[in-house]
Amino acid sequence: MYFILLYEVVDNFVARRAPFRADHLRLLEEAHQRGELVMAGAFSDPVDGAALVFRSEDPGVARRFAENDPYVTNGLVTNWRVRGWTVVVGG
Repeated sequence: MYFILLYEVVDNFVARRAPFRADHLRLLEEAHQRGELVMAGAFSDPVDGAALVFRSEDPGVARRFAENDPYVTNGLVTNWRVRGWTVVVGG
């Protein structure tokens, strides 16, 4: 099963994320190495959110990622949600 973690972020996110970026990227890499995180990235033009695609039987994997993400815990993410995703092609 696939789940997408969607983030909405604060204004001026790119500049404000700098102090937390290394820890955020470390969490991403760890989740990817465990095989939970398939891909992740910020939306562009404007940078107003991000999408992270998880592969797991448990949507809690994506929820726990968000709950521990320094972007979330430090207030850079204004809203987040996890959605199940039915893959039709690929995957």
